[in-house]
Amino acid sequence: MNFKVIEKNELMKFLIEKLTKQSKNNIKTLLSKEQIMVNGKVERQFNLALAVGDEVVVSWEKNRNDKTPKGIKILFEDSDIIVIEKECGLLSIATEKKSNENTAYKLLMDYIKSKNKKERIFIVHRLDKDTSGVMIFAKSEDIKNKLQENWNELVLEREYAVIVEGVVKEKKGQIKSYLKENKAFTTYSVKDDKTGGKLAITNYKVEKIKGKYTYLKASLETGRKNQIRVHMSDIGHPVVGDKKYGAQTNILKRLGLHAHTLRIQHPTTNKTMSFVSPTPKEFIRIIGE
Repeated sequence: MNFKVIEKNELMKFLIEKLTKQSKNNIKTLLSKEQIMVNGKVERQFNLALAVGDEVVVSWEKNRNDKTPKGIKILFEDSDIIVIEKECGLLSIATEKKSNENTAYKLLMDYIKSKNKKERIFIVHRLDKDTSGVMIFAKSEDIKNKLQENWNELVLEREYAVIVEGVVKEKKGQIKSYLKENKAFTTYSVKDDKTGGKLAITNYKVEKIKGKYTYLKASLETGRKNQIRVHMSDIGHPVVGDKKYGAQTNILKRLGLHAHTLRIQHPTTNKTMSFVSPTPKEFIRIIGE
């Protein structure tokens, strides 16, 4: 299916206008599965600026040449960074207790080396094992250091899709505390930083209420371990399936937490780039489209 661009637009908006029978989530899936081409090149970036005369092609056949290992999907790759979508249940990187388990890092390293044995990747940040969604890796130690040392400046937005227990009455809000970890590796909130706690700020907005559950979007001003999970528990609405932080239900059969959007300033080109991982089908089954 071919379309010509007759006025300036963003790719996602353009596709929504043209593919009227497809949901926004379905269109995001087409992008992530490399089924959208712009001017003959596969495009995964939903906010790509389209110019007059550009040609957009939608392929309804999945890319059969994709050799990406099961458990991860490549959303973007250049000479400096590689952005992936991690499945729920996959560790970001090995731990001392689970050194032999498959990880996103290991799968991605194997994939990279299958193309070029000299290439390496470096982990920049982590997602919990039971959290799915967007992750970024560096292709050199210099880029890794640049991203980590300038994280707050280069990461413009980190938004998570979250399903929590109970009805959240405040339609939007901010949760602020200092987070600390005990000897059992459980993170918890303390009032100040005098006891070693680190400032954590989570902003949230309620998207939909369905029965005994609330679907919300949470954006991070800080990136602390288990931050959203602890903060949701703090306000009396633990993340669905999160027994560690007080959840009583597991209707999704997984943790109700998904790294939905990552918007960054590219560490080398300075270009603003946005990456979206479609809302998991388990979430949609509960909250609808």
